[in-house]
Amino acid sequence: MSWLSSSQGVVLTAYHHSGKDQAVGESHGQGGEEATSSRRYGQYALNQETTKVKEKPPFDRSSSQDSVDELSMEDYWAELENIKKSSENRQEDQEVVVVKEPDEGELEEEWLKEAGLSNLFGESAEDPQESMVFLSTLTRTQAAAVQKRVETVSQTLRKKNKQYQIPDVRDIFAQQRESKEKAPDGTESQSVRTNENKYQGKDDQASNLVVGEKEQIPLAPEEAPASETDINLEVSFAEQAVNQKESSKDGTQKQGNNTLLPNFRLPIDKTGTTRIGDLAPQDMKKVCYLALIELTALYDVLGIELKQQKAVKIKTKDSGLFCVPLTVLLEQDQRKVPGTKIPLIFQKLISRIEEGGLETEGLLRIPGAAIRIKNLCQELEAKFYEGTFNWDSVKQHDAASLLKLFVRELPQPLLSVEYLKAFQAVQNLPTKKQQLQALNLLVILLPDANRDTLKALLEFLQRVIDNKEKNKMTVMNVAMVMAPNLFMCHALDLKSSEQREFVMAAGTANIMNLLIKYQKLLWTIPKFLVNQVRKQNTENLKKDKKMMKKLLKKMAYDREKYEKQDKSANDADVPQGVIRVQAPHLSKVSMAIQLTEELKASDVLARFLSQESGIAQTLKKEELFLYEIGGNIGERCLDDETYMKDLYQLNPNAEWVIKSKPS
Repeated sequence: MSWLSSSQGVVLTAYHHSGKDQAVGESHGQGGEEATSSRRYGQYALNQETTKVKEKPPFDRSSSQDSVDELSMEDYWAELENIKKSSENRQEDQEVVVVKEPDEGELEEEWLKEAGLSNLFGESAEDPQESMVFLSTLTRTQAAAVQKRVETVSQTLRKKNKQYQIPDVRDIFAQQRESKEKAPDGTESQSVRTNENKYQGKDDQASNLVVGEKEQIPLAPEEAPASETDINLEVSFAEQAVNQKESSKDGTQKQGNNTLLPNFRLPIDKTGTTRIGDLAPQDMKKVCYLALIELTALYDVLGIELKQQKAVKIKTKDSGLFCVPLTVLLEQDQRKVPGTKIPLIFQKLISRIEEGGLETEGLLRIPGAAIRIKNLCQELEAKFYEGTFNWDSVKQHDAASLLKLFVRELPQPLLSVEYLKAFQAVQNLPTKKQQLQALNLLVILLPDANRDTLKALLEFLQRVIDNKEKNKMTVMNVAMVMAPNLFMCHALDLKSSEQREFVMAAGTANIMNLLIKYQKLLWTIPKFLVNQVRKQNTENLKKDKKMMKKLLKKMAYDREKYEKQDKSANDADVPQGVIRVQAPHLSKVSMAIQLTEELKASDVLARFLSQESGIAQTLKKEELFLYEIGGNIGERCLDDETYMKDLYQLNPNAEWVIKSKPS
């Protein structure tokens, strides 16, 4: 099963203020005609032999005819036409090198490497103990996802007669079966069901993003009352999906007709919300391993095939601004401005657009002249880093076209080659909640440069939408304009001769809508993943202590004396119910603070700052944060609403330090 459904027909609909649905395309069950696609430009093929696309009249609409409530697909098709015209005036700077298509075993082997489980096979499989701690923290659905991939790799290696010691899957997961009833984060079905019952029924806003003979792909209306619902980050998303299936009488999830986007909100977590960027690199790496396994498990449970795309080799420029890999671009920029995380040209284009005012009608939708854009690109390439480019000569709509061009012509897509198809497949998940959960995991999996640039883009798009009353650009208008720029990729589907952007149009626009609307939530690391990391760290710490004790015993030290010292080191000069907070950069470098039920991280910061006669000039008040360091976490920046007593109970061996966030 591919992410694109193999159904016999497709109907795209659009919501109109009058309440009537207008068909953008029609389904044809007979005739076997091929989809007419020469009119549109893109990289997507419509894999439907019996589908015929209804020819659209030429796009002819003035900006004065815009309506805030109009959500037709015209903007999407118009953007594709603009992209086509733009491409005709641009030289192709990239040469794609076609590589051998990997077989299933190779893909699954790559998946295991990306999930941090490469030592379950190959030459390092002789000692799989290194992964046992990691595997012991997996939920039942996560373990099933890993087991499925291990079996595929094992079968492939046997066929190739590799001289590796191939582990038996039953041996690898014996530990999980033995501890199933005590496994963390809702691994055992009953405990998960108990937790999830609190959230059942709150996400009845099911999505109809299933391409099929009877199903439609509607555009989500936006100017209508939306329900509020908590999104559960404490229980594995895949486990929630399993329990939702099990709780359904017929074993399937009900599809609702209501496509309104719920106002998802995060329930209060007394131990603090963890956002991307709050964790130390070593813990974030573990989160990424777990996020890949969790995403795969979620897609497995919902019957969606997730094939991680292997990066295609592309010969690219090693300098310049456009058609340059993000990593290369940032290396250039960091030589100019150390610590830069978002390309300087990207930042400058956004700044130029905002200087022209975000109230401009049709912003992002109305294109600049293609020839003028080409000339601006050439001039920017020559003068940007020299600082001689005249930005005053750049019109606002031209800057917007350059911004979209920058995103579209990245050699590897902003959503990454590896996960672009997984982003596209989000439209096939049954409910809005599950779509949001998948996007949350995918954002975590993006490379840092891609994620940081995407965040800057989404924040800018939200600022545009905030001015929709004047610029007539609602969230769906913006989503339709930006979707083809993010989801088109010349590095994929090299063998496709037909286009399937007709099928993807509404689906990708809805995904773009979710990315914009829920961007703050998407940059949150689910608590169940953080808890799994804590569990791994605890088990590794126990293993390290055992090794240290053995070493000390060999060195003829008194074991009892060591244990006594080890215990006293944790309890030294700090009474029960009191934490000692360090602030090495402040004049008051240390303070003992009594824990109470209502004490928050913001209160701890306030106590220190109230005693400051003058904060060091290099530090500003808003740049200081309280950190949880050590114990069962590497390092974690706390949000202001963290309740310190609850967190202390979760990690009693942590140290508490006030410092600034690294740039």
